[in-house]
Amino acid sequence: MSTDFVFSPHAAASLPVAGTDARFPVRRVYCVGRNYAGHAREMGSDPDREPPFFFTKPGDADAVIAVAPGSTAELPFPSQTNNFHYECELVVAIGKGGANIAVADAASHIFGYAVGFDMTRRDLQGKMKDAGRPWEIGKAFDFSAPVGVLHPAAQVAGIENAAITLAVDGATKQSSHITHLIWSISETIANLSTLFALQPGDLIFSGTPEGVGAVQRGQVMVGHIDGLTDISVKYV
Repeated sequence: MSTDFVFSPHAAASLPVAGTDARFPVRRVYCVGRNYAGHAREMGSDPDREPPFFFTKPGDADAVIAVAPGSTAELPFPSQTNNFHYECELVVAIGKGGANIAVADAASHIFGYAVGFDMTRRDLQGKMKDAGRPWEIGKAFDFSAPVGVLHPAAQVAGIENAAITLAVDGATKQSSHITHLIWSISETIANLSTLFALQPGDLIFSGTPEGVGAVQRGQVMVGHIDGLTDISVKYV
């Protein structure tokens, strides 16, 4: 028996998978805050290895934008911001669910990896922080999570030591290595799974290195992580 919806369901977000015509359906988007010491310092925080904290973005196709390889995605510049920041991140895609996952078992829950941007209306985020209110308007807006092609984990060697960079109009703004994460990918998955039961389709934005800054209309951002497909985005 078919379901009679009062209007057509919204389109689900999905990402292309390298080497196949299949798509990875997105469920939820989790983000790790201040997971590089340099970024923690530039945001005015103590980079000591305190327990990680998390926030979310919508997992729908309004926020998660699949960026095709070899193209520059043109996205609408967001409203109500005069300080729109880029944050390049390693995105981890969960392929097997679980709760209270052990660090030693975390890698077996990973489907693959991609390059993503955690775009941020920094001025709105700052106002919410100052007022002691939630960050959603700074982080969880439409077109805030562009993600590139997913590469299955078995096809990616040495991701833990990969270089990560972001360039704006050809000028490098962020440059670091995944090895500099305060909490490793496996530790992040283990910790997050004590708070939420992870499910296939979940994405984890693992944190951004130092060098975040504002991007203007029409500027082209290119994110790179060794072993993965670059992502290119322009907000217009």
